[in-house]
Amino acid sequence: MKLINLLLNILWLFFCGIWMALGYVIAALICFILIVTIPFGIASLRIAGFVLWPFGRTTVERSNAGAPSFIGNVIWVIFAGWWLALGHLITSIPLFLSIIGIPFGWANLKLIPISLMPLGRDVVPTDQGFAGR
Repeated sequence: MKLINLLLNILWLFFCGIWMALGYVIAALICFILIVTIPFGIASLRIAGFVLWPFGRTTVERSNAGAPSFIGNVIWVIFAGWWLALGHLITSIPLFLSIIGIPFGWANLKLIPISLMPLGRDVVPTDQGFAGR
């Protein structure tokens, strides 16, 4: 299974991973410059790493995420999340046009909720993400 995840991640990196991760890094840099939004920048970098190498990992909601994460996610959606979600949507369209790109198109669409609400989530290996469910 690890070999399949490695192959999928390499193909993902080539087709769309680098470009989408770059979008998250740019959002993080903007957040770091504004200083007050540093927690948003940290979350953006965490998701950038996930978007760069997603297969074999998943995100889970943190048990201690509460009202501050919710409020932060609302602010994130307004200023950065919808741009990143639109990037995932636009990137998925050409991927769906080729047979090899269809799984990557679906993976891009599955990343849209995470791009809209990254606060209060942790990236974990897939086998850990489903153990508690």
